[in-house]
Amino acid sequence: MQSVEVLPDGSRLRWIDVPGTDPARVYLHGLGASSAPYFTAAVHHPALAGHRSLLVDLLGFGLSDRPASASYTLEMHADVVACALRAAGVSQADVVAHSMGGAVATVLAARHPELARRLVLIDTPLDPAPQLPTVKRPGSSGIGVYRTEAEFLDHGWDETLRFVGEHWAATMRQAGPQALYRSAMSLLRGTVPTVRQHLEALPVPRTLLYPATDGPRADHDRLAAAGVEVVAVPDCGHNIMLDNVDAFAAAVRAALERSGTLRPGYACPS
Repeated sequence: MQSVEVLPDGSRLRWIDVPGTDPARVYLHGLGASSAPYFTAAVHHPALAGHRSLLVDLLGFGLSDRPASASYTLEMHADVVACALRAAGVSQADVVAHSMGGAVATVLAARHPELARRLVLIDTPLDPAPQLPTVKRPGSSGIGVYRTEAEFLDHGWDETLRFVGEHWAATMRQAGPQALYRSAMSLLRGTVPTVRQHLEALPVPRTLLYPATDGPRADHDRLAAAGVEVVAVPDCGHNIMLDNVDAFAAAVRAALERSGTLRPGYACPS
């Protein structure tokens, strides 16, 4: 396990560094998760094995430190990951990222373009919530029903762990409560420009994987027009890499092997 100090208070980001050939592949987990439990099977799958692979735990989650004072915005997560990649000697990586991690990866590619040469996003939310949720559901929406952090810390943390079920709770309980709440709220409120606007403007090859059971995406044509390849993966739910590792590994390999067409330069949308 590797680590690097990423905040002035000494907080450290940690990752597992699987040796292999370059370009390196960077794996980022979703909200309340950890990269090793979600990606280990895929990293060692015959379709993906052999490349240097960094299984990164975002600050506040998994093996990384959980400082209560950090902002845990998507931008902060992206900058902290950038610090870790530079410390690891990684540039022009292929970034494979799930759910909220995909939003972080997109912001990373926008803010630190020298670090990411391709993006493979896994069922990533691209837009801020039109309004804060009122009904508890899995994901950031289930956390957003708590209107204040104090309310979440008082009883929402325990309620959320019970609500999400045994599998997700296994990694979520490793998260810092402040990290979980602030990250979820940042995802719901979004960035400026939005994650979607960043994604559409990026000059690197981009692929978005989503469960085929969701049906055709309403934004398929818009994403395709921006050069984002949209791929439906069969026989899976939101956790594609766990539900159908064979199809996931094949889809990621196909995405990374495509040459793509690089567009000249990134222009931040107004």
